[in-house]
Amino acid sequence: MRNFLARWFGGSCFLCRGAAEGVLCAACDADLPRLAGPRCPRCALDSPRGALCGRCLADPPQYDATIAALAYEFPADALVHALKFRGELVLAEYLAGILGRCLADPSVDSVIAVPLSADRLRGRGYNQAVEIARSLLPKKMELDLCVRERDTPAQMDLPYEERRRNVRGAFRCTRALLGSSVAVVDDVMTTGETLNEIASVLKKAGAARVVNWVVVRTLPT
Repeated sequence: MRNFLARWFGGSCFLCRGAAEGVLCAACDADLPRLAGPRCPRCALDSPRGALCGRCLADPPQYDATIAALAYEFPADALVHALKFRGELVLAEYLAGILGRCLADPSVDSVIAVPLSADRLRGRGYNQAVEIARSLLPKKMELDLCVRERDTPAQMDLPYEERRRNVRGAFRCTRALLGSSVAVVDDVMTTGETLNEIASVLKKAGAARVVNWVVVRTLPT
């Protein structure tokens, strides 16, 4: 893996262009904003003693847990943007490796990626969440388990209060899940409304547990 990435990038760090054996040099890798400290097990935001946070207690989301590897800050945001918008697909395996090391118990029945609409998939040519998921538990991936029924405006372009309404009814589960556990992979988690809607659809199809596996998590400012 390291030798392959070194050949891909010509032995240069993706960020600083200094010498590197893989995607990043040691210094840039050390600069990644890895999430640490006690966090809410449900939404992955800061929480004293790692207890459920007040928001999850007051308005429990449909998903049961969230594992996030990095904060949505530089240079993690630069890597995600390069993967998502510039087609740097080799970064998917690198980011999946960082996420995978955070998964203490990755045993689930199925792994899905947040689906794109058909129009957006045609325009981009790939789904960055699928590319990340391929490097986690490829034997348990079910790309067609959850599909997007309609295109929606990008969540990042909407005010927070409109995001839940934007994705309501946008997804469909294609089979009964009958008590299974499902991991949902995405590159970025912001308000969590997309993941919450997907979890709701999976639970209605019979899933007993839904967990989010996300590379970067935006934090309150």
